[in-house]
Amino acid sequence: MQIIFFSNPDFFGSEKRPAFSSMPRFTNMLVEGMRDKSHEVSVWTPNSTCFDLPFPAKMRKWMGYIDQYVLFPIQVKRRLKKVSQDTIFVFTDQAQGPWIPLVQNRNHVMHCHDFLAQWSALGEIKGQEVGTTGKMYQKFIRDGFKKGKNFITSSYKTDTDLKKLLPEAKMNTYMIYNGLETFYKPLDKNKVRETLSPTLGVNLSNGYILHVGGNHWYKNRKGVIEIYNAWRSMTKKRMPLLLVGPPADDFIAKCQKDSSYRNDIHFLIGQTDEVVSQIYAGASLFLFPSFAEGFGWPSAEAMACGCPVITSNEPPMTEVVSDAGFLIPLRDEENPRQWASDAALVVEEVLNMPNQEAVVLKSLENAKRFNKQKAMDDFEQVYDRIVRLNTLEPA
Repeated sequence: MQIIFFSNPDFFGSEKRPAFSSMPRFTNMLVEGMRDKSHEVSVWTPNSTCFDLPFPAKMRKWMGYIDQYVLFPIQVKRRLKKVSQDTIFVFTDQAQGPWIPLVQNRNHVMHCHDFLAQWSALGEIKGQEVGTTGKMYQKFIRDGFKKGKNFITSSYKTDTDLKKLLPEAKMNTYMIYNGLETFYKPLDKNKVRETLSPTLGVNLSNGYILHVGGNHWYKNRKGVIEIYNAWRSMTKKRMPLLLVGPPADDFIAKCQKDSSYRNDIHFLIGQTDEVVSQIYAGASLFLFPSFAEGFGWPSAEAMACGCPVITSNEPPMTEVVSDAGFLIPLRDEENPRQWASDAALVVEEVLNMPNQEAVVLKSLENAKRFNKQKAMDDFEQVYDRIVRLNTLEPA
């Protein structure tokens, strides 16, 4: 097959760790996976023509929009004249909706990961108000992907959300779980901790609690720190809390500063995937009280490394951990202290479980569902099916 992937521009900047900026990783995974299968692959992405002009900082976002939605479509229309009709165009993110009309009458499919921005703009997420321009922007995106005919979703939750957003659309949808990289695997915990302690500058010999994610509201870093505070107040253990991701924003930094255990709360910034896989493997427990996800890479990564997972009792988190994880309710905004205390009891229970090996084995077995090669095979089958069906349709 001839496959052209549409990729998000990189000139807006992104965090280097794929676990909290998963789009670059996902796009690279698709590109490399299809090339390994001997398909002819190209990647189309906007150039930073206007974005690089010497405008004031507050104008740069708008210049980037000109690159994405004015100049790039012109370039695409020119390039389409040289592309064969049996090529399939793959959109790697639902935010690329405005580009779908460019190829709506050609072979195409869009990968959808989550619709949190859409629901926020529609006023469906309490406490996450969106301004007028934000609502207009999300409508612009939604109006674009409304014209799509084929969609691949990363979870049943995302699949359900797509159908709620487009209740009258005539479309084909395919749910395919994302695949994990092979370096997410169990390692000897004691050896990992011994190696990481001097590297990270933290004493990890007695184990540690881990969270991986960014500062976005739905990642609930505040809740992670609240649970850790509550747990430390009730236990005799002295495990540190490691938060892998970008630097803490002002709000999260204040949460750390206000903690009685601030000296044991550590933010690990700029770690590579390979190092993070070791951090997963050495952790005593992975804490992921997320409000919402499209898929939830970190929980799957943690399980693949043999780390017990505590996460929210909501889809798609429940999809990812299945019966191998430990579930807690979403953070109670009206009574956060009680919520944190209840969750802390679960942390203590998991850490004190007599048969940790059984938990690890169950986690590893569950993580096998997220096989990278299987995901690539399934994606390839969908791409091929779209091309074949359109070829068979009468002109």
